[in-house]
Amino acid sequence: MSVDRLVVVGASLAGLRAVEAARKAGFEGAITLIGAEQHLPYDRPPLSKAFLEAGDDPEHPTFRTEQVLAEELGIDLVLGAPATGLDTGRQVVLVGDREIAYDALVIATGSNLRTLPGTEHLDGVHGLRTLDDGIAVRAALDAGARTVVVGAGFIGSEVASGARKRGLDVTVVEALQTPLVRATGDRMGAAIASLHERNGTPLLCGRTVVSVNGESRVESVVLDDGTVLPADLLVVGIGIIPATQWLEGSGLTVENGIVCDETLWTGVPGVYAAGDVASWHNPVMDERQRMENWTAAAEQGAAAARNAIDPENAKPYGTVPYFWSDWYDVRIQFVGSPDADEVVLVDGDPDADGRWVALYRRGERIIGALTVNGQTEIMKYRVMIQKGASWTEALEFAEKRKALAAQKAREREAAQV
Repeated sequence: MSVDRLVVVGASLAGLRAVEAARKAGFEGAITLIGAEQHLPYDRPPLSKAFLEAGDDPEHPTFRTEQVLAEELGIDLVLGAPATGLDTGRQVVLVGDREIAYDALVIATGSNLRTLPGTEHLDGVHGLRTLDDGIAVRAALDAGARTVVVGAGFIGSEVASGARKRGLDVTVVEALQTPLVRATGDRMGAAIASLHERNGTPLLCGRTVVSVNGESRVESVVLDDGTVLPADLLVVGIGIIPATQWLEGSGLTVENGIVCDETLWTGVPGVYAAGDVASWHNPVMDERQRMENWTAAAEQGAAAARNAIDPENAKPYGTVPYFWSDWYDVRIQFVGSPDADEVVLVDGDPDADGRWVALYRRGERIIGALTVNGQTEIMKYRVMIQKGASWTEALEFAEKRKALAAQKAREREAAQV
């Protein structure tokens, strides 16, 4: 069957890359891009990083102008109107009372933030997922808000870092005894989390919020041990849920995201998924994954669109996962999977150094790598994981890099004498 109408649901990074890839592949049919927000597709990572820094109001991190999307890419934009249903039998996406027909469909609806029950009526309580969230949090920080962050994951920690850089009072509350276990494992999660204390940000682990006080606006946060934290701003970063509610009754398999095969196909004719919402078998890592990072969203959006418009030549999408995060003046980067049999620190000391490297072993191969201020290292390990390098090869490579760095340090010292 020919594909004349491509519909992409989700006007964020994955959705944008989908429509761009379709046009780049030579698709000349109609493309409709549906987005729940009024905003044009924009970049999310800056919202918890540079967007929160003190100074002049930052520009909105929009990817493309409306003119480029409409005229150069020929996209029919349907913004400010979330998809409300999917009829795979008739091949239509429901947007309220409107029906938008498709021959090929890419679902890139992303995810929704988990919230703290009982805080819906309070001003000053925010997640950080959308541009509107970023604007609200920035305004509160500009006003000097006493800040409490619930959740010591990457987004919450970046918000805490931004507040601390401004010299504001900020406390991070984490329900787990060790933060970032799912992302980096126990040992390295604790090492990364120590960055908060080093930068004067209290981190309260193993604590949960039992109530939030305030009549119309947050005034304080009460923890399960009785601690009361004064707050003008409460940022909730306790995870996300794939945005699949609108797919009820569609026939798609939904289990922690939309279940897809290696090509990002959902098993329903013409329907593919990409980004946070896609749970697919990653052939490179040989495991089912649902990835919540910028790189995956960009790559999957493009791959899903190419496969959707030419399903007979659909190609598997495989990758070595990669994410990064900026805390204070530190760049944290991770590649691969934290599901390892062993984690070995191969360079630096988290208790003393501003730079360190840890490698993750599964069986006899390297499966992951974590660097703190190791920007020159991380992509080399990503390539090794992609190629299926052995654990021995990875350790030998790490020793060579460490020796080379030591030699360069000696040469710099000698030059200064």
